[in-house]
Amino acid sequence: MRYFGKVYRPPSEAYSLIVQVTYGCSHNRCAFCDMYDDKRFALRPMEEIFEDFRLARARYGAVRRVFLADGDALIRPAPELLAILHFIDSLFPECQRVTCYASPKSLQIRTPEELRALREAGLAMVYMGLESGCDDVLARMNKGHTAQAIVSAGQKARQNGLALSVTAISGLGSVENWRRHAVDTARALSAMNPEYIGLLTLMVEPGTPLETWVSAGDFTLLTADEVLKETELLLQSIDSPGSVFRMNHASNYLSLKGTLNADIPAMLAQIEAGLRGKGLKPEFLRAL
Repeated sequence: MRYFGKVYRPPSEAYSLIVQVTYGCSHNRCAFCDMYDDKRFALRPMEEIFEDFRLARARYGAVRRVFLADGDALIRPAPELLAILHFIDSLFPECQRVTCYASPKSLQIRTPEELRALREAGLAMVYMGLESGCDDVLARMNKGHTAQAIVSAGQKARQNGLALSVTAISGLGSVENWRRHAVDTARALSAMNPEYIGLLTLMVEPGTPLETWVSAGDFTLLTADEVLKETELLLQSIDSPGSVFRMNHASNYLSLKGTLNADIPAMLAQIEAGLRGKGLKPEFLRAL
C-alpha cells in the first residue's frame, strides 16, 4: 500500500484495510491538533485510489473492514464516494464494513439522499470530533463550528442510516472552564445519542497554538485528578441510552468502558477508585 504523510485511524480500525481517498484534513486549523501538519488537504486522484485497492486485493486473502482515510473522506463529492464504495464491493465481496472520518462541514453539505445512498452502497459508520459542547471552548480552539452545528451534523448522519462515533477531549476547557466543558459536552452527546462515544484526554503537541498558550501561562492544564473530576461530572450529566462509552485511549489516565446509561454507576465507582490512586496511568505512559 502507498501512503502519503502521517496516517491516522480510530482505535477500532486497527485491523482494517486503510486507503487514503483524501490527503490531510479539510479544516486543519484546530489549536490543539498537529495530526495533518505535514500536508495540505487534497482529494487523491481516483485512479490512484482504485490502484491501491487492486494492490490490496492481490496481496490480502480476505478484507472484512475498510477505513477510508485521511481526516475527512466524506468531503469528496458524493458520486466519487459512491464509485469508491461500489469498487470496494466488487473487489471485496467479503467486506462487512466501510467507515471514514467525517467533519461537521462534510455532513452539512451532504444531502439526506446522498447520505442514504452512501449507506446503501456500504458506508456503515462515520467518526466525527465534537471535542467540546461548550461554544467558548470550541471558539478558542478554532474548531470552526458551534456545538449546535456539530450536534445537527451528527443527528443528520444518524437520521439517514449512518452509525455515528463521536469523540470529545477531557481537559480542553482548561482549569477555568472545566465545569462548563463537562456539562455542555454531556448535553451535546446526549442530543446526538451516537452509537459510540470516545473520550480522549488532552495532550499538548509541539508547534500547536495550544503549546504556545500553555508555555505563556494562558492555558492551565488539568491534573490527573482534575481530569477525573471532570469526567465524573460529564457522566453525572449525560443521558445517552445505548451509547457504547470508551475511555481507553492511550492519552487517558484511567481506562473506562461501558454502555450508557446502565453502566454509569460502575464507571463512577471506578473514577472514585482512581481518585484514590487505583488504576491510574503514569504520565510517561500517556500518548496519542
